[in-house]
Amino acid sequence: MKQVIGIFIALLFIPVLILVQGAIAVELRSAESFKGQMSDSIELSSPANNVPVTMKDRNGLIFAEEYIEWREPLPLASVPTFARQLFLESEDTGFFEHRGYDVSAIVRAFAVNTATDDVRQGASTITQQVVRMRFLSTEKTYERKLTELFYAAELEKQSTKEEILEMYVNEMYFGNHVYGIGAAATYYFSKPLNELNEAELAFIAAIPNNPSLYNPLKHFDRTKKRQERLLTILTKNKVITAEQADEFKNTAIELKLKKKESNYPAYSTYVLAELADLIAKSEGLTEKIANARDTSEKIELERKVKERTAEVLAAGLVIETALNPKKQKLDEQKISSLLKPAGVEAGAAVIDNETREIVSLFAGKDYKKADFHRAFQAVRQPGSAIKPLLVYAPLFESGPYTENTPINSGNLCIGSYCPTNIGGYVYGNVTVKEAFRKSHNTAAVRLFQMVGVEEAFNYIAPFHFKSITKRDMNYAAALGGFSKGMTPIELAGAYSSFIDGTYSSVHAIRAVKDREGNVLYEWPVEKSEVWSPTTVAQIRTMMSDVVLNGTGRGISYTTAYTGAKTGTTDHYKDLWVGGLNDNYTTAVWVGYDRPQSLKALSDQKLHLRIFSTLLQD
Repeated sequence: MKQVIGIFIALLFIPVLILVQGAIAVELRSAESFKGQMSDSIELSSPANNVPVTMKDRNGLIFAEEYIEWREPLPLASVPTFARQLFLESEDTGFFEHRGYDVSAIVRAFAVNTATDDVRQGASTITQQVVRMRFLSTEKTYERKLTELFYAAELEKQSTKEEILEMYVNEMYFGNHVYGIGAAATYYFSKPLNELNEAELAFIAAIPNNPSLYNPLKHFDRTKKRQERLLTILTKNKVITAEQADEFKNTAIELKLKKKESNYPAYSTYVLAELADLIAKSEGLTEKIANARDTSEKIELERKVKERTAEVLAAGLVIETALNPKKQKLDEQKISSLLKPAGVEAGAAVIDNETREIVSLFAGKDYKKADFHRAFQAVRQPGSAIKPLLVYAPLFESGPYTENTPINSGNLCIGSYCPTNIGGYVYGNVTVKEAFRKSHNTAAVRLFQMVGVEEAFNYIAPFHFKSITKRDMNYAAALGGFSKGMTPIELAGAYSSFIDGTYSSVHAIRAVKDREGNVLYEWPVEKSEVWSPTTVAQIRTMMSDVVLNGTGRGISYTTAYTGAKTGTTDHYKDLWVGGLNDNYTTAVWVGYDRPQSLKALSDQKLHLRIFSTLLQD
């Protein structure tokens, strides 16, 4: 009796549906103003799905991927006809005829659900499923179903059938955080969709009906049985022959799961940080931040940079980088083995002299994603490693001085500031070269005074040290006595100016592209001359002398030229080396995250051994 009543009610419901459909048709022909109101009330904008970000090394090979959900959207034209037929024949045979919903299917479902006092029987078209995936919940209530009908009708107005089908195949859930048939192919079989055979296509098509029940990693046999049912449906609907169905059913299915690439987190983490800088510069936000009227405006602009970066990342990117994977791996292994005792850390950057690109980074021992990154986040006082940049090169630029110019290295006081040499030693007159070789502090401050504080700082302005401010413009800066300091990446970049006297900002990113290969962002080529050829020659000569005869003795020679300058802060809390050979420029910091004396490690020349490692191929 209950079933009869249900059927009767369902028959009464048919005119209602017809009226609704007629009303929709009328509204389509109504005034533009009302159509605008309709669009406002039923907003069918695309959902904000995060598409994976892929990073490639200098050889074009993927080394890192950033995603929570694996998605690989495809245009409908790239989805094989057989794959489309699997879904159309099993889910919605009338897809190309209906207006978003199927009246007869709704009547059947209504009758069954009324007879059972429950809402179990579905009647969703592909359009309705897209609506549910994009805009609505999946709860089975009549209220939600009615809303779904209106949304489906609106979606059919706003999109073509092909566009709706493309949404469907790209947004279906295939279990295991995989969305879309293209992603399912690469996740379950590790090959693109167009390389799957019919049996494999039918196998992954079996999953979305119930991703938990048909999860092939847990219930392979269930997935296989549903695959066979789908092939039977195609046979009944004369899409394939019975012989073809048997052939596909008997084809072996061998899963080959995709492995998420997450190599070299020290490098990939920095790439994402650099991406934010690249977007900010490309879209004019960097200049606006530099010219911000006050702190509140600066904070607001920095917030916009974060929001814009998140938007760009969500769309999916391919980031081409300068990573040298072989060198990165060796540097990480060798430096980690040198960092003893427990707790001592290091940060370093290696720059290719020819391209001025960052090819390797060391962020810390056993670095993991989201850890403190000591190559670009550790701002430390550089000690005497700043002298070539802030004292000696500006000296040679400012007058007729050479490495043989005499300078007094005795005691010195400028007002209340009285620097001393390491160990408290007092020297007399020495040459500039000797003062550089032995890292005399009093001589460096005298030379700094000769150049002039403001003039010297003007010479390092092109390097854009982020943490150096006007309060650092004092005599202590000649010895690396900044309020904060700089990072290894910044110092290495500045030292690259001693390659040939020119400077261009160093980067890890070569190009940022969308998933179709269109270039979105690239760093502009901005190269300027910082030092004269004479200055470069003298600095390189003196840095080579440091390696052969001075504080850098112990550094290995791996090419015809190797030059360096060491740096130590008060009480040996920080050890630095900056320098270059014919192939690479590098800077390394060694220390504890919570500063303590490194005197014993300095005596063991740990920083020199790490520096030598970084200059090797």
